[in-house]
Amino acid sequence: MKETLRKRHALSISTEYTQANFTWILSLVFSGIFLWNCFSFKTGDLHPVVFIFFCIYALTTLFQLFITWRMKKNLLETGEIQQATRRLGYVQLVSLLSGNIFAAAFAFNLINQRKTVEYTFAVYMLLTQLAVMVISSVNLFKPYVSDTFLLAMGSLLIITLFHILVLILTIYFVKEYEAPKWMTIVALFLIATAVTGNLFALLLGWSILMKSRGFDSSRLLKWNVMWEKITRNSTAVLGMFFILLMLTISVTSRFTFDYTLAVENNYGAILQTPSLEYPFGTDNFGRDVFSRIVFGARISLLVGFAATILPGVIGGFLGAIAGYYSNRIDNWIMRLLDILYSIPGILLAIAIIAAFGANTVNLIIALSVGAIPTYARTMRANVLMVSNYDFVDSAKALGASDFSILFKQVVPNSLAPMIVKSTLTIGGAVIATSSLSYLGLGVEPHIPEWGNILKVGSTYLESNSYLAIFPGLAIILLVLSFNFLGDGLRDALDPKLD
Repeated sequence: MKETLRKRHALSISTEYTQANFTWILSLVFSGIFLWNCFSFKTGDLHPVVFIFFCIYALTTLFQLFITWRMKKNLLETGEIQQATRRLGYVQLVSLLSGNIFAAAFAFNLINQRKTVEYTFAVYMLLTQLAVMVISSVNLFKPYVSDTFLLAMGSLLIITLFHILVLILTIYFVKEYEAPKWMTIVALFLIATAVTGNLFALLLGWSILMKSRGFDSSRLLKWNVMWEKITRNSTAVLGMFFILLMLTISVTSRFTFDYTLAVENNYGAILQTPSLEYPFGTDNFGRDVFSRIVFGARISLLVGFAATILPGVIGGFLGAIAGYYSNRIDNWIMRLLDILYSIPGILLAIAIIAAFGANTVNLIIALSVGAIPTYARTMRANVLMVSNYDFVDSAKALGASDFSILFKQVVPNSLAPMIVKSTLTIGGAVIATSSLSYLGLGVEPHIPEWGNILKVGSTYLESNSYLAIFPGLAIILLVLSFNFLGDGLRDALDPKLD
């Protein structure tokens, strides 16, 4: 009886089995999408390319279901996944050729039984790089490419090969708390490749650097525990993957995409349906929607991060002052912020933009001002709690100044909830950016931004619905990704959830 309970417990706590179920469900959803779009209900025609993708994804889903069944059987019979089942992951890696990132990520996870944090970073670093290569290569079907396209693609290919090498080195040489000293050079090169926007390379490089340089064991333990909690959460890792994919595309698109295709009118290609040349079709001015969405990611990420960091810094500073010093200062600061908080954020943003004009800088300021009170309240609550800890009393007894105690002792120990809140509210900033642009109060109408693209597409919902579907999906996926990552960070950083 105890043995049976132990095996059932092994099944319930297996993150690999959870990811297996998550993967086949997502593959099934994509199979359904391809099936729905492979047949034209108006003309009765079958789209062969889309039908081929449906067949590939359907086969991937069936094979994933078979792997999931084998994993469940192994866990119930022996309490662990057998090597024969893990070797099926090598077959599932073929799904990477069809662009099924979810199945490929699961396959990498299944293959390696001893998974370190660095291995997870290396896998998603490589998947991000491959995804950027594939997305950028779509430009080969366009009438012309940017002047820097070949040089940029060559550089991306070299970086991809280097990332494959690093993945292999990580598997064989990087242990849980140590790495060979010669990998310091590898780590420095990895950190340099993060200039493309692939921050998985930065995380992996820094993690290897800490281990190869022999950092303090307690620091390594905290780093490993935090990232192990995050990487065990499949949705948090996939959310992080999509965010960093968008960031990498935003950086590399400057060299791999031609901006003129996104902004210049082409009256010979008005309202083209999706094709190899125009993957997401063209709008009513003949502009490539795919290129506009790629370049629009820059604005969404820029405004999202800036409109979160700015109020986070200002609100955090005011909240820290209010929470640490006397009641009189606290009352003055918080009552003024209460007045600001009483004004609806979107109404305040509209008023600021109407007064100073619609552009990116004013949009960031408009969204930031309304968010200051919430960050101030969060920081104030954390400072009030941390200020009562024993180490603060010890610092006072040693003669440290209030300013030093506040910003060297109290604030650093109050940042975890602020980081979680920032991650969760970036999605709201992205939605607000798109909403204001949709209303004509965001960035200039001709600039590629997801709200602007959605506004154009909304007028063609009946005849050319894809013009609204693709930018809408981009907004939804980015916001969901930030929310998933925020939930993962909350679980990792909140000690009450240990």
